[in-house]
Formats: sequence, structure tokens, C-alpha cells
Amino acid sequence: MYRNFKIVPQIVFGRGCFNQLGDILKPRRTTPDAYMVFVLDDVFKGRPLEGRLPMEKGDMLLPVNVDDEPKTGYIDQLVAQVQAYCPRKPAGVIGIGGGATMDIAKAVSLMLNNPGSAADYQGWDLIKNPAVYHAAVPTLAGTGAEISRTTVLTGPVKKLGINSDFTLFDQIVLDPELLAGVPKDQWFYTGMDCYIHDVESLNGTYLNEFSRAYGEKSLELCRQVFLEDRADKDDKLMMASYFGGMSIAYSQVGACHALSYGLSFVLGVHHGIGCCIAFDYLEEVYPEGVKEFRRMMEKHDIRLPRNLTAKLDEAAMDTMANVALGLVPLWENCFGKDWQRVVTKEWVLELYRRM
Repeated sequence: MYRNFKIVPQIVFGRGCFNQLGDILKPRRTTPDAYMVFVLDDVFKGRPLEGRLPMEKGDMLLPVNVDDEPKTGYIDQLVAQVQAYCPRKPAGVIGIGGGATMDIAKAVSLMLNNPGSAADYQGWDLIKNPAVYHAAVPTLAGTGAEISRTTVLTGPVKKLGINSDFTLFDQIVLDPELLAGVPKDQWFYTGMDCYIHDVESLNGTYLNEFSRAYGEKSLELCRQVFLEDRADKDDKLMMASYFGGMSIAYSQVGACHALSYGLSFVLGVHHGIGCCIAFDYLEEVYPEGVKEFRRMMEKHDIRLPRNLTAKLDEAAMDTMANVALGLVPLWENCFGKDWQRVVTKEWVLELYRRM
């Protein structure tokens, strides 16, 4: 059976389109007491972007901290804050920030309509009830979180997303102006998440012409952004992120993302930099991609952290490997249905030891 997957139904793109957010949300304010929850990366607290939010009387501002990767327990706390703010459910949840902030907004909107803890829904298609209306405004580009059916969370025993058609945003607002001022390293690591999406999708066993069309265009845009000098690089990167996310919607990521999940779970390494660290050791799996990635690092003077795992004990290393190996669809996309003949625990541990 072919997957009958959903995509984000409403999208606005263009410089300055963030100014339309209030008008976009207005039809959702169907009663006088309808309110919105604005999930805002707390890096913007007290900064101009906060003042531009189209908040109306009764709306809730929910600043979130993404110094660490989003955890299921943190989601449960945020949901409790919204429920304490008002017994009525909000008319919408709006995520403004990078991939982690958008994932938090997705998870909060889901958990407002589904009982229990966010940890109960880590996996594929476990969500039973549609989310509260939710929209995204990316201020970073590359993760594809704006178009993804996944909200990536670290739980008590694993790092695994809530993967569901209900996770997808109802609306995304893609304004390249919001990428201005992003620190270079953060811009690079987040953008490389997109580049690695493309490499993994285009070299995967799940690949079909739908995924290839989006992946190839995304890869072309990434090369223009990271290997050329383009005045419109933010516009191109924002679209590369969208196309990269669409490519893996009918495909999957691969070995690099599986390894990065292990790094994140044990060491708390952020997703973008974790992907870069892992990808740099996968030349035997993605030789051309890694070679080009290193050219991009050289052009932008990026130096990756080294010796991250040097002081880890065997128990921590074992946990890291088990988290990575638990992501079966990623390994299957990379190596095929007999992936376990190639991907042994010792091979994974050896890669981690080199990191």
C-alpha cells in the first residue's frame, strides 16, 4: 500500500508576510472569549519580534526555553500551564522560533486534546484525537519541522518523535526576513540538517520520484546557499527546508539522524550540530555527501566539537547505541530490509568512539 500522507494545507511565503499573521488567525477567533497561545522561543523575550506578535486581549504568551532538546516532561509542564491559564481550550497554538520551538508547539497542541503524558505517544500513529489548531512561524531554516508530521522529543527511556498526521501544522508563515541576525554557527548547523535530509533521502532505499523531485531541488538550493555567495540566501534556505521536509515525507532519513538521536539522548547535543558531528564520520555510507559537506564547513570556517564521547563509560555508550539502533525505519531506508546484517552494535559503538 502506498502512503496516503497529509501535508500542511495553508502556506504563505514572502518577505514581510509575518505581518499577515493577525489576519490569518482572525477567522479562528470565532467567539469573544476565544484566545490564542503564542509559543515563543524565549531568546525573543523583550526583543522587537515579541512586540510584533498580533496578540489580542485574553491571549497567552508562552515563552519556552530550548537550550536543551525538548523533553516529554517539559511538554507536560507547558500543557499544564495552558490549562491553568484558562479552563477552555485555546482557539490556536502558534509556534514562533526554530525547530525545537515548533516541535514544542506541535506537541502542546496535540496534548491539549489527548490524555496522559507526551511520553505515551512517542512512536508512529499513536495519537487518537486531532490537535488544537496550530500554526508555525520559523525563525530558523533547515529542520523541516514546519512541514514535518513529527515532533521530536526526548522521553524517559528514548528519543523518538510523536509521528502522526495530526502533528502537521494547519498553517505555516514563511518569512525570510525573520532569519536575519541568526548567529553563523547556528545558521550553518540548522541548514545542514536540511542538507543531510536531502542526502539521506536521495540515497535511501525508500526513494521514489516524489521524494527525488523535492530532494533534488532542496539539494540544489542548499548548494547555492552554502557554496555560493547569494544575496537571497535566506529565501533559498527557507524553501530548501520546506522541500527537504517534503522529500522525507514520502521517504525517510537515514544513518546520520539515527546516530544523532543517540548523541542527543545521552549528551544533550542539539539536533543540528549532532547531525553534523555524526555525518562527518559517515564517509563510507555517504561518500559524496560528506565530501561536499566538508567543503561547506571549510567555506564557512566551521569547526566541529571533538572527543565528545571520550569520557563516557560503557553503560552510557551502550545506551547511546541502543537509542540509535531502535530507529528501525531510518536504518532500513539506509541499508534495506536486511540492514541488521550491515549495522551491528559494535559498528555503531565504533562510530561513537570516534566522535
